[in-house]
Amino acid sequence: MNLFDHLPILPVAIPALAAPLTLLLLRRHPGTAIGIAFASCGAILACALALLRGAGDGAITLYVLGDWPAPFGIVLVADRLAAIMLTLAASLALLALLHAVITGIDRKGWHFHPLFQFQLMGLNGAFLTGDLFNLFVFFEVLLIASYGLLLHGKGPARLKAGVQYVVVNLVGSSLFLIALGLLYALVGTLNMADLGTRVAEVAPADQGLLRIAALLLASVFAIKAAVVPLHLWLPRTYDVATPAVAGLFAIMTKVGVYALIRVVPQVFGPDAGAAAWAPAPFLMPAALVTAAVGFAGVFTARSLSEQASYVIIGSTGTLLIAVAGWQETTLGAALYYLAHSTIAGAALFLVADVVARRRAGAADNCSPGPDFAARQQAGLFFMAAAIAASGLPPLSGFIGKLLILKSLTALPDWGWAWGVILFTTLFGVIGFARAGSAVFWKVEDAVAAPAAVSRADMIAPAIALALLAALSAGAGWASAYADAAAAQALDRETTARAVLGTGAS
Repeated sequence: MNLFDHLPILPVAIPALAAPLTLLLLRRHPGTAIGIAFASCGAILACALALLRGAGDGAITLYVLGDWPAPFGIVLVADRLAAIMLTLAASLALLALLHAVITGIDRKGWHFHPLFQFQLMGLNGAFLTGDLFNLFVFFEVLLIASYGLLLHGKGPARLKAGVQYVVVNLVGSSLFLIALGLLYALVGTLNMADLGTRVAEVAPADQGLLRIAALLLASVFAIKAAVVPLHLWLPRTYDVATPAVAGLFAIMTKVGVYALIRVVPQVFGPDAGAAAWAPAPFLMPAALVTAAVGFAGVFTARSLSEQASYVIIGSTGTLLIAVAGWQETTLGAALYYLAHSTIAGAALFLVADVVARRRAGAADNCSPGPDFAARQQAGLFFMAAAIAASGLPPLSGFIGKLLILKSLTALPDWGWAWGVILFTTLFGVIGFARAGSAVFWKVEDAVAAPAAVSRADMIAPAIALALLAALSAGAGWASAYADAAAAQALDRETTARAVLGTGAS
């Protein structure tokens, strides 16, 4: 076995080791602890990029823990889709960590860095795991860490939002366990590749229970993705979180979308009897409504951070419109847009913080505030992030929406999807223009000017916008890789042979 065969375990093992180290060192050697946190994120990104390159030719790398072959043991599966998500999570983590350290928000409590590493462990594990039970386990790891990160910095607003967030996710976790219990009772396995081969053998009398399990799983993933009407927890939660945390949380809804892409074709594909494509009839209507509600929220938002929260919802809806087609072309377009929308959402949260730190009492409210020295630079950052989030040229949001619109023409009811995407884009443009004009063009003399703020806090937003520019410049390669990842995700037979037919460790 060569070194590459061990790569799938490293994105989980590295933050698992870094978390206790940072906890032990923070009080006496904070600089060393922060250095370990950055080294961890950098190492995870390096591993993710190596997996991204290694999966480029279609290879599926397995890591079987304890040398127990699938489906009996725990198996990690690194394919193109997992590599994309790992790279995206690691890039976002470095941006969020950099902004947290520069702005000093990580020093508002002793547990920021350990929780941050556990959050990465949960995210990476969810992207790599090959069975549903460990998907549940990693969901819980990232959710428990996110509870602490949400409350970091304290405050009654965060506590109130945190209680709501915990309750919603406890309901989702309970439904997840019920669905897993039903599946295991019916099929006798929770390995996703094995499930895909066994669901066809479920007795006709149990087909109804199988369909219920499929719909329960889809509902759990919809909660994680904040699909309307299961979205009410997100705006308040993300709006009150510290900006660096909210930037990292931009990928949280995408975990739910990822789970749908991973589980539905593999487990509930065409051979799943009554459960075949069970979530499909409900996903497209829900996605259309989610996109509309999200960008309507951008139009009515009262602050830049609230706008960013609704962008997360609206972009998830747009993403799911493409996913709901369940074809290679629509899913490939969705994966390209997934990468763009995650980075664009994080950029908006970071830019909102840059603005809020320079407006004193006016914060990032969509209303006139004091004049400040960096108005032009912050305004340009906001304009670029708004262009990206709305889907206007020349940034990757425009390319992503074009790819989605083109792919949707193969669907029977493509007109509804086109109408929603185009109208929500218009709503987004108007909403951002309204907010930008109030924040950057109007000055309220009665509001005291803030103290000078270092421009170092602009570094992370600048890098995020640079990543969006790079995604635009490399759209040809990125979209081709996304298309290949979509084809691999839909090819459940090849995945099943790779997972069940080898015993790598």
